[in-house]
Amino acid sequence: MPIRWNVPQHAAALEQLDVALSDLARPGAVILGPDGVGKSTLARLAAEHFAQRHPATVIRWVTGTPTERTVPFGAFSHLVEIAELGKPAALLRAARASLGRKVRQGELLLIVDDAHDLDILSATLVYQLALAGAARMIVTARAEVAPEAIAALWTDNLLDRIDVAPPDGKTKQSEPADVDEFIAELPAPARAVLDYLTVEEPLSLADLTVLAGEGAVQQAVELGAAETRVRGEPDEPAVVYTAHPLFAKRARVALGDDGARQRRTELVTLLSQHPNEHLSDRLRLASLALDTDALQPVDDVVESAEQALRLGDLTLAERLAQAALDRSGGLQARLVLGQALAWRGRGREAGQVLTAVDPGQLSEAELMAWAVPQAANQFWMLGEPERATAFLQTTRNRVTDLTARTTLDALTATFAMNSGNVPRAITLATEVLAEPSADDTAIAWAASAAALASARMGRFADVPQLAQRASEAEHPGLLRFTVGLAQITTLLMAGEVAQAQELAQRFTDFAELQQPGRAIGEVLLAHVLIVKGEFGAAAAMLEPAAAELERTGYSWGPLSLMLLATAIAQQGNIAETAKALRRAETRHGTKSALFAPELSLARAWAKATVRDQAGALFDTREAARAAERGKQSAVALCVWHDAVRLGDTRALAPVTRLAAEIDCKVGNIVVRHARALADNDAGALASVADELAAIGMHAAAADAAAQAERAGGR
Repeated sequence: MPIRWNVPQHAAALEQLDVALSDLARPGAVILGPDGVGKSTLARLAAEHFAQRHPATVIRWVTGTPTERTVPFGAFSHLVEIAELGKPAALLRAARASLGRKVRQGELLLIVDDAHDLDILSATLVYQLALAGAARMIVTARAEVAPEAIAALWTDNLLDRIDVAPPDGKTKQSEPADVDEFIAELPAPARAVLDYLTVEEPLSLADLTVLAGEGAVQQAVELGAAETRVRGEPDEPAVVYTAHPLFAKRARVALGDDGARQRRTELVTLLSQHPNEHLSDRLRLASLALDTDALQPVDDVVESAEQALRLGDLTLAERLAQAALDRSGGLQARLVLGQALAWRGRGREAGQVLTAVDPGQLSEAELMAWAVPQAANQFWMLGEPERATAFLQTTRNRVTDLTARTTLDALTATFAMNSGNVPRAITLATEVLAEPSADDTAIAWAASAAALASARMGRFADVPQLAQRASEAEHPGLLRFTVGLAQITTLLMAGEVAQAQELAQRFTDFAELQQPGRAIGEVLLAHVLIVKGEFGAAAAMLEPAAAELERTGYSWGPLSLMLLATAIAQQGNIAETAKALRRAETRHGTKSALFAPELSLARAWAKATVRDQAGALFDTREAARAAERGKQSAVALCVWHDAVRLGDTRALAPVTRLAAEIDCKVGNIVVRHARALADNDAGALASVADELAAIGMHAAAADAAAQAERAGGR
């Protein structure tokens, strides 16, 4: 009763694939189609053809499965070495480096089969490999369920897209009834192999032999239920997969919950006896053990939850930490769970988890471990900045350790910056960064706050060093975006618009793995697009980003809405501008007071849209003065430039004063723009328009050109 698949030949697709692999200007191709259509066969044949033409080729296989998708780097665990600590972006760089360590440049052919079943980190790694041209690649996937990073392989035109379909338009092999009948008729040993693979795929040949019995895997292979593969070096142990994705799905249905739990328990019992040197293997075991009768020690589960949090897998971190907390009620499990929930924007739930702690029963070290996420959640997610700041001060009065006090001061600096008190933020951050005992957390908070505060104050020379210190401190949260905004602000004021866009793009090129990180990266990029005058593209990016960020408490949420209102206003859409502006005003508060000038500026552009120039100029001047009162000189200069664009002839004096204080390329252009407008000098305005266009500030350039035309016509 062996099942035989009549795999279509797809000669034309194979020829396309051969051509794609031969094109040195492109990394390879992605094959898209339904299960059972022959994608894997095409990939194997194309790889064989390529290896015949290039004998030095080293072929490596990566196969996504539904169970591997729950583990960071799960499908790549046999190929990459990753550190246990570090930020996701750094881990991805390390993974890329380890993948090519044993292969000479140009010799690696990476086949990624069923890429729609990759975890986020693995999918991101595939995207980055294609983007960098680090390997020849063949990727197979089902387009309709592929992760965003995999779909971007063809939407970003990185790999040639090859679509394949069954000759009759449907895959007969994918009929569930046929598969159910086949599974029901399998002999017990082969059926056992399929049952174990339905709870974890792949499994090593050795482990499956222990679990299902001698000869069981061979029987399953002969009957067409399973297949063995060697994924890396020829001498590496073989692993076993189901022969078709539908087998695992239907076998799981037939197995039922109780049967699956039993198989999972047996598997965890066996795997627990192996030394797990690879982090992905330990996380896989921890995840697998959650729904079994072979529970891991609570401390091990908490440690795995911490590792998942550091890797940026917030979903897995939440599952593991919740399981550990349910079993033990321990503080560390509670802290990991609270952070995972908070970073996912679920502040109310995080608050419930964290406030259950009695601080009076904590040691000083425990108090610190609890106080930092508690305060951060209060400030951003719960929207209680004053309460959070007071709580930090109370906590500081309780601790005596200098390192602990320094960490609390660093978080206080971040709160001060977000609240718009940038001088205090700079003072506190400077003290923290000068303290030898400051740990990585303190340095990350302080350096990122100081970097953005410095950029908005116009102290651009300080930003690179502060950004470097922040990036060197290992912190898995979202502080990298704060640093990113500081760097982008500095580049824009230096007239390096293209470089600013390139930097912003890095935050959206799937180096940022999950929401809300992806949305924040899009806010950074949209900010640059608005400067470039690409208002439609900016608004299209900001609308979904703002919707995502509104569900969190981050100050990026109000900022995204301010920028959205500005982008829509400059397209002339009155109704949508008003709607976005109302949302921005509703979400704005103390925790986003740093961006108060941007809110007033959004109001100004909204009034300009309805031709209320007096109102627009009033709001622009208010925005500039608010920025100056807050010592945000660079922001004030930018806002005064918008006033000039809107026709404010009184802006020359403040612009001249601020440009002298800051001394940057854009500041000097703004002075010339303000002077030309005040003098009604058509030639000078046209010259300024050319200068602005040359550096990529096309929105301001268009306004200057229009002013030149009006001045010339008078």
